[in-house]
Amino acid sequence: MDEEDRTPPKCGYSTSQLKMSWTYATLLALLTVLLALSLSQEADSAAVPSSTGSAKDPQGPLKRIFMKEEDASNFFRKRSRRGAKSQDEINAEQRQVLAADERKREFHEEKRNEFESYAEEENDEQSERTRESTEQWREFHYDGMHPPHEYNRHSI
Repeated sequence: MDEEDRTPPKCGYSTSQLKMSWTYATLLALLTVLLALSLSQEADSAAVPSSTGSAKDPQGPLKRIFMKEEDASNFFRKRSRRGAKSQDEINAEQRQVLAADERKREFHEEKRNEFESYAEEENDEQSERTRESTEQWREFHYDGMHPPHEYNRHSI
């Protein structure tokens, strides 16, 4: 016999008994996992359906995922380039075009208002600078002998 079979383990069990207990523990864990999978609903929905007609009217989570066969064929059917559009499609496209035009119009109106206010502010500042420089020139060049030219001044 081997050396390790002769020395008794410290826990009181022989080596062959320990190997058997690990086998039983592994077998028990696998059976538990198998039982849990067989009882879960996800395993039922992933399983191959039986021919009891459950594919015709799916239940539970399948009802949200799958669509009817005629809806699916209509979904993937492509219209030719010259094919006529339905009135609903025409109306939907027209609504989208009108909404895009409205957004574009509002955007340009906002930009125009911003520029007008900027231009008005800039014009006011330029007028103020011109007025101030004109008054400074008049004060500097006024000799006190003649009356100031009232017709050139801005009335405040």
